[in-house]
Amino acid sequence: MRQTEMWESVATELNLSLYSEKMVCSMSTQLYYIPETKDLQGNSEMHSHLVPASYHRITASGSAQRLVNGEREWTIVQSMISCIKNSEQRDRNVQNWLNVMRDTAPTAYKLFVQNIILWQDHAERHLQNAKHYTMQITGPAAWQG
Repeated sequence: MRQTEMWESVATELNLSLYSEKMVCSMSTQLYYIPETKDLQGNSEMHSHLVPASYHRITASGSAQRLVNGEREWTIVQSMISCIKNSEQRDRNVQNWLNVMRDTAPTAYKLFVQNIILWQDHAERHLQNAKHYTMQITGPAAWQG
């Protein structure tokens, strides 16, 4: 397998994670513009973690694409690993606040918030897949520290 081909599964998973994250961002931001949910408990707190999580997903995805394109600097891999780890950390807080949002949402919007949670679950699952594939390529030692 060529060097660039082994990174394709990582890039695909990160792009799928990023797609799901876009849906989380779009839907949760929409709540600010609905009169019944504009002040929904937990939404602002959730966004304080969602914004950096999104940044880290974008950076990880860009790093994986650079590796697919043939760049080979180890610092690109290190950056991607760091961003995957940072996304994981932020995701835990995003999930916690999404649960608060679901629990406090008006009845008419509980299903909408539940759908945001499902998109977040997809984002996290694809991030974990990317992490798994990256660990297969780099070995676990690259993830220490």
